[in-house]
Amino acid sequence: MAALSADRNTPRLEGDIRQGDAAASVKIYAGALLMRDSSGNLTPGATATGAVGVGRAEAQVDNSSGSAGDLTVDYRPGVYRFDNSTGADAIAKADIGAKCYIVDDQTVAKTDGTATRSPAGIIDGVDANGVWVRLDEALTNAT
Repeated sequence: MAALSADRNTPRLEGDIRQGDAAASVKIYAGALLMRDSSGNLTPGATATGAVGVGRAEAQVDNSSGSAGDLTVDYRPGVYRFDNSTGADAIAKADIGAKCYIVDDQTVAKTDGTATRSPAGIIDGVDANGVWVRLDEALTNAT
């Protein structure tokens, strides 16, 4: 395309709720940690590679018997508290600012589980109830 030669009304994305295609054969629960798989579809957090955390599911979506893209998922990036892993994978306050990894749709871990887990996001805080994770796909991919 050529450079502009007149004013342009450039579209802008409003609000903080995003939408994406549900992966095939998945059921997503409201409040679940969502990840984008290598095909670009949204799926509940799970121990898998080639994905990245994108946000929290805003509503339940049941695409259990559907193909990828049959249903869409509303999700919201942001900072959310998820369960902390255990043992050597437990996240501590000293880990704030580092990347954490997806164990399942409600749990994050300190390590990638010997290259078996995808990044969830950036650790924003740790308390007795869990780990606060900044879910921002672009930020996570850039780190």
